[in-house]
Amino acid sequence: MTNIIMEVKQITKNIGKRPIIHESSFQLEQGKIYGFIGPNGAGKTTVMRIMTGLIQPTSGEVRIDSYSVKTQRQQAIARVGAIIESPVFFEYMTGRQVLRNLSRLHPTIKSNQREEHIEKLLTTVGLEKRGDDKVRTYSLGMKQRLGIAQSMLGSPKLLLLDEPSNGLDPIGMRELRDIIFKLRESENLAFFISSHLLDELQQMCDELIIIREGSIILKGPKEDIVKEGQRLEDAFLELVQ
Repeated sequence: MTNIIMEVKQITKNIGKRPIIHESSFQLEQGKIYGFIGPNGAGKTTVMRIMTGLIQPTSGEVRIDSYSVKTQRQQAIARVGAIIESPVFFEYMTGRQVLRNLSRLHPTIKSNQREEHIEKLLTTVGLEKRGDDKVRTYSLGMKQRLGIAQSMLGSPKLLLLDEPSNGLDPIGMRELRDIIFKLRESENLAFFISSHLLDELQQMCDELIIIREGSIILKGPKEDIVKEGQRLEDAFLELVQ
């Protein structure tokens, strides 16, 4: 039996009278990595904002671990972490202080367990030796890893990442990929990753969800969409052009 962590059911979104997301549905399973791809302006960020409750759909619903994002928001959102845009931090704080301050907003993190939780997160993302350094001294890759740690506060079951590899050099991309694989294996986390870096997604993802002009046009295992020896970029262009 599959373990469904999120259900997106027939969501639509209109701006005024103009539909920008057409009736779209998909499910996400725990322990899988999903790549979410589409041309610029296809509606990727809008869908992700609906998934996290930042905006409401015009119709349809999103359920996280069976909880409705609309009517049971607190229970639903507690089970998901997200970086919808590049993480922004107070540069004068240390990485540990950033996590400590944000952890106070999570009712599931008990005060007597806060420091242990933060230390575990810093270690998970490879920042245990830099946790007491100010964020302004961090490289872009380190800030992205701190963003991953931030999104994991409260031990969610699903992480939504919007363009997590943007601006990273090959070393930073590899570090981020290794962290995602490690979290999938150790925590059985599901990942929903939107990115224009299709070669990177091809290395990471189990399944792909493709959106064009506000409609989900394809969802399935990577191997069913990308032929053996084919690049995801070429398969994607064949589908959307």
